[in-house]
Amino acid sequence: MTKAQLVQKLADEAGVSKKEAGAMLQGLVDTVVKSVKKGDPVKIPDLGTFRKVHSKARMGRNPQTGEPVKIPARKKVRFTVAKSFKEAVLGAKK
Repeated sequence: MTKAQLVQKLADEAGVSKKEAGAMLQGLVDTVVKSVKKGDPVKIPDLGTFRKVHSKARMGRNPQTGEPVKIPARKKVRFTVAKSFKEAVLGAKK
């Protein structure tokens, strides 16, 4: 689904104009980015959680030569899918 399709779907579901739906979507994205950038996790019920995590420095291997390569510590963004979303898409586990 493209952004234009998502905006159209939101506009239809909420009964608002496409311009208003686009502004709401952009506001949501901006809010999530600002919060995660500050280090605050953002939980969207029935969808999942966005959070910033720190990975430690570690040693890896160059796949072509096999020689050890130092991988530096860095920050990453993680998204954890909500259980209800996963069950709705994949079906309940047996």
